[in-house]
Amino acid sequence: MGRTYFGTDGIRGRANGTKLNAATAMRVGQAAGRHFLRGDHKHRVVIGKDTRLSGYMMENALVAGFTSVGMDCIMTGPLPTPAVALLTREMRADIGVMISASHNAYGDNGIKLFGPDGFKLSDADEEAIEAAMDAEPVLAEGDHIGRARRIEDARGRYIHAVKRALPSDLRLDGMKIVVDCANGAAYNVTPTAIWELGAEVIAMGVSPNGTNINDGVGSTALDAIKARVVAEGADIGIALDGDADRLIVIDEKGQEVDGDQIMGLIGSRWKLKGLLKGDGIVATVMSNLGLERFLAGEGLKLVRAKVGDRYVLEAMKAGGYNVGGEQSGHMILLDHATTGDGTIAAMQVLAAMVRTGKRASELLHLFDPVPQLLKNVRFEHGDPLADAKVQQAIASAEAELAGSGRLVIRKSGTEPLIRVMAEGDNGQQVERVVDSICNAVQGAV
Repeated sequence: MGRTYFGTDGIRGRANGTKLNAATAMRVGQAAGRHFLRGDHKHRVVIGKDTRLSGYMMENALVAGFTSVGMDCIMTGPLPTPAVALLTREMRADIGVMISASHNAYGDNGIKLFGPDGFKLSDADEEAIEAAMDAEPVLAEGDHIGRARRIEDARGRYIHAVKRALPSDLRLDGMKIVVDCANGAAYNVTPTAIWELGAEVIAMGVSPNGTNINDGVGSTALDAIKARVVAEGADIGIALDGDADRLIVIDEKGQEVDGDQIMGLIGSRWKLKGLLKGDGIVATVMSNLGLERFLAGEGLKLVRAKVGDRYVLEAMKAGGYNVGGEQSGHMILLDHATTGDGTIAAMQVLAAMVRTGKRASELLHLFDPVPQLLKNVRFEHGDPLADAKVQQAIASAEAELAGSGRLVIRKSGTEPLIRVMAEGDNGQQVERVVDSICNAVQGAV
């Protein structure tokens, strides 16, 4: 069935716009609440958020929706997405909600939903909730309306879980680490967790004001942290996004290390320690061919899923893998978390540095990526990919790259964009085929 609200990662849009506003949030609460009112126990939902100004509005509207159908609400305040997933499971809640638009600017917001197991909802669950959002809600009787309360120890619980993901004897003494929290949900917990392990922490992007999330800081704006790592003589930089489910690393030379290299490191290290399951890792169609070749050299396979960490997770669960992620920095380590967790992934990188005694630049550049180019074309309406000239351009590009590269064309699940990616050993050829398709798409829109 078609989707009106849910995309590849929950519901996302302009805060207070036509799609995502207080009324929408209340309907989500009512629909999701009714969907998870199963059994005769007292039902509860855990609600977290990042630091966007609109988070207050969205939180209150969700609470109104959930309580109106008889579900108790536990509010955590600003907290990373993986922390909400963790608390949902540990508190035996029926559902978890994260209010965030991840790496988007503050003017956007979103709603991510987790089931009682801490995993993101299935397509079937989302479709059922969508259908219920457009129906008349079944409200609770007056004496069964839910209650709402805030908990004060949510940050401490998550910090403990993050540190528990490392061996108890491992410390970070002597390391100088720049931590960029994007003025987002991890502004308190991640610097604290790393400091408690003994490192000297230089924190940036930790002064949220409601409108500066992802603004010139974080994993999608790396110039500031690159300069800071070099200026401070730091051993490494850790860059998170607004809801801290994404990680990009900066080595001591100020060079960016993306998710592909991080996955390669964690996968190969876990193999050596006998921890890797499935003899490989799961990534998406966007991951570089260089990662696939590196893993093959290590005797490991790369399983590719559709773009979106939920699809990576589905492939991991189906194939029995415990390491997966995306080039953009989402890292899912199922031994420690049920969703992408930038802080826990960072801890694995720091642990590898401690155990090997190698600098970040030695440890994290495991392979040379093949030339890869991604361009986005914005469209306002219709389906550019259905246009005959666009289809012809794609077919020509696929024929040209056959045997020497890959082509990936897809619609964004969160924005009105057509994403055009190609990679191959010939950089000029890659650029040429991407431009030919982008030009065709622009002509169609």
